[in-house]
Amino acid sequence: MFKIGSFDLKKDGIFIIAELSANHGNELNIALETIKAAKEIGANAIKIQTYSPDTMTLNCDNEEFVANPNGPWAGTKLYDLYKEAMLPWEWHKQLFDYARKIGIDIFSSPFDKSAVDFLEQFNPSAYKIASFEITDHELIRYTASKMRPIIISTGIASIDEIQDAVDICRAENNYNIVILKCTSAYPASLSEANLLTIPNIAQTFGVISGFSDHTLGNTAPIVATTLGAKVLEKHFILDKSIGGADAHFSMDKNEFSSMVQEIRNTEKLLGKIDYSMNEKKKNSRHSSRSIYISKDVKEGETFTKENIKTVRPGYGLHPKYFYDILGTKAKKDYTLGDRAELI
Repeated sequence: MFKIGSFDLKKDGIFIIAELSANHGNELNIALETIKAAKEIGANAIKIQTYSPDTMTLNCDNEEFVANPNGPWAGTKLYDLYKEAMLPWEWHKQLFDYARKIGIDIFSSPFDKSAVDFLEQFNPSAYKIASFEITDHELIRYTASKMRPIIISTGIASIDEIQDAVDICRAENNYNIVILKCTSAYPASLSEANLLTIPNIAQTFGVISGFSDHTLGNTAPIVATTLGAKVLEKHFILDKSIGGADAHFSMDKNEFSSMVQEIRNTEKLLGKIDYSMNEKKKNSRHSSRSIYISKDVKEGETFTKENIKTVRPGYGLHPKYFYDILGTKAKKDYTLGDRAELI
């Protein structure tokens, strides 16, 4: 049994995470309202991020410390980007308390050991390792050692680096591992998603697999559901007018709500492997075919293709007996519409 909080990943469907990330507008009230909205639209958890600019990078003007010129944050100094996007550490207690009060799970992505130590006081149900931290073996080792479920995104990782991360967790005797297929582009194109990797992750590494989605729209999450994803993470913003570093690829309340409903509908459609004969199936069988007398037959007369037929409804003999009856002689008189009988 593998649970995040009270949610059983083996039995309870897809665990849907609303990623708050930088979508708080630097206002505590917006963060709280976002948690409330996530609960209202059916997300299972809200995830925050725990870092400061000093735990992420150096306050340096060197061009190597400037965001990728081809990305959405082009030209922004990394230190300034993280300073703008960070969620203040002093908010954490209120956010954890509020989420638990209204009944939605909450946990965080720590970005260094000090963040893990800080988060431990809140007894989080899990930890999430971001894609860009998958090469930070010491962070993974330290986080796994806390013996909480650990969710790891793979947006920049090679297959060997994924195996390294899994091995590090298991070396700490932590086997509650979720690996998320992820494409580290913001937004990511559908052609880059390669969602067939989701079931392969579960098979290759012997873990729970899921999807951290940066594409636009509902298509990728629905397909991920059909491929067996057990955890789905998507960036969530209360309203895109809030702006911020992640607003352009985040779902607003209406979009996220629609996604949740489509995922739940997809789960219903997938159902389970089932060949049983329930009452609906049994009742519907009356609309199938069975063997009936198609022309009056006298006692002693031979049954032929002219006087018996397989037709609807299905109250008579199964059609598989047609050739068992054909060529035999009637033991009594039959009229049109009588059920044929196996002698």
